[in-house]
Amino acid sequence: MASKIPATVITGFLGVGKTTMIQHLLANANGKRLALIINEFGDLGVDGDIVKGCGIEGCEDDDVLELSNGCICCTVAEDFVPAMEKLLDRADPPDHIVIETSGLALPQPLVRAFNWPEIRNRVTVDGVVTVVDSDAVQAGRFAHNEAAIDAQRAGDDMLDHETPLSELFEDQLACADMIVLNKTDLLTQEETTALEARLSDGTRKGVHFVKAEMGAVSPATLLGLGVGAEGDMAARHAHHHHHDDDHDHDHHHDHDHDDFESFQVTLPVVEDAEAFAGRVKQVIINHDILRLKGFAQVGSKPMRLVVQAVGPRVDSYFDRPLLEAEKGKTSLVVIGQAGLDQAAIEKALAG
Repeated sequence: MASKIPATVITGFLGVGKTTMIQHLLANANGKRLALIINEFGDLGVDGDIVKGCGIEGCEDDDVLELSNGCICCTVAEDFVPAMEKLLDRADPPDHIVIETSGLALPQPLVRAFNWPEIRNRVTVDGVVTVVDSDAVQAGRFAHNEAAIDAQRAGDDMLDHETPLSELFEDQLACADMIVLNKTDLLTQEETTALEARLSDGTRKGVHFVKAEMGAVSPATLLGLGVGAEGDMAARHAHHHHHDDDHDHDHHHDHDHDDFESFQVTLPVVEDAEAFAGRVKQVIINHDILRLKGFAQVGSKPMRLVVQAVGPRVDSYFDRPLLEAEKGKTSLVVIGQAGLDQAAIEKALAG
């Protein structure tokens, strides 16, 4: 019997650098045939389009499959299993499959999906890699929320759940076989050491921490863990796992995406990239936006500007020539907790 094809699940909160890490992985694959499944939250396929436009030799569009609008665990039968079968049935199947989950997705249900009859004898979870934005976590982006909730829970027995954001973060840590502390160049050595010690309290025994800058982690480090995570679900506790049957076709109660919302904003050409980045930053702060990402044309420049923002930090860079359909506009996806004022955000971004 042929050996199972290994698959690596890369998870992590919004804006931690998962796509950048995958780009680095592709650029340093050294002949290994990698296939990607990228799961988006929002209508605009930003992450998949960035990878497809990477210009790396050997990275073809057919090697990248996108699943849009929500988490893989909610659409296993409709989207994920057929996508996996498409890759596995290729005449030249990949050596390794890399799955980038949405920043709002729980990794546990996805790992359980590898036990589905259609694929369980053909593919295995080589390992779950959770990427952490070291600078954001060190600054308390999650911790201040957790502390407030913990204080309320201590005084009220009726409050037995944490905020959705902190639960997502904890579940991503609990499922990990490796935790990549990304953006450690923004911390001191002492801060990085303290962060690792703090996060290790929420991980399973034997989980390795890897420090990274700009998502630069070698394939030899990320791939080939050989964990077989789908056979070890009991140790990967999740707040939201309520299914006794791994093959339950109703995944819509694993977690409720009504806690979050996303919408797309289309704007004209950006005339000043620096001024636009400043406007984006202010809008994020004013409206408590979790993530903003997308593409823009700047003036008459022929190159596409990629915009990636998490919290108040906005990164932008030119990645490739604009396609005809991309010219003359700016397309952004805004992601946040439910209740965003879409009209006000669109108006503020338009300037």
